[in-house]
Amino acid sequence: MDGGRLHRLGKRLIELSAQVTGEPGDLSLTPGEAAVLEDVIKHPAGSISEICRRTGFAQSHVSASVSRLKERGLVTTATDPGDGRRTRVSVADSALQAITRRATRSIDEAIGRAIADPGKARRAADLLEELAGLLP
Repeated sequence: MDGGRLHRLGKRLIELSAQVTGEPGDLSLTPGEAAVLEDVIKHPAGSISEICRRTGFAQSHVSASVSRLKERGLVTTATDPGDGRRTRVSVADSALQAITRRATRSIDEAIGRAIADPGKARRAADLLEELAGLLP
């Protein structure tokens, strides 16, 4: 497989992932908000500057994203007790529960729609499971 084919496969897998994890009424995030939220999930109680460093986004972008995520109840913020100028950001429990529910949805239906042959669809799902284990 060459890089171009891998890129196309990656894009197709992202499309399938969106079908599995997205349902009508689900919250939609901008790519920047999604990246900030993912960072906050991986690094609880991180500061705005730490999020900037890890994501590569400008401070103004991270601050605006955190503000929008907070308004939507997805993150909480607190003043750092050691430095009152610093804001610490954590994921809200309700957001983490919603993300977990979305992440645990089965891929079987989406794969079945993408690959009409049930046997080939099952094989594709099995191969994806194997690949996920090989590329942690």
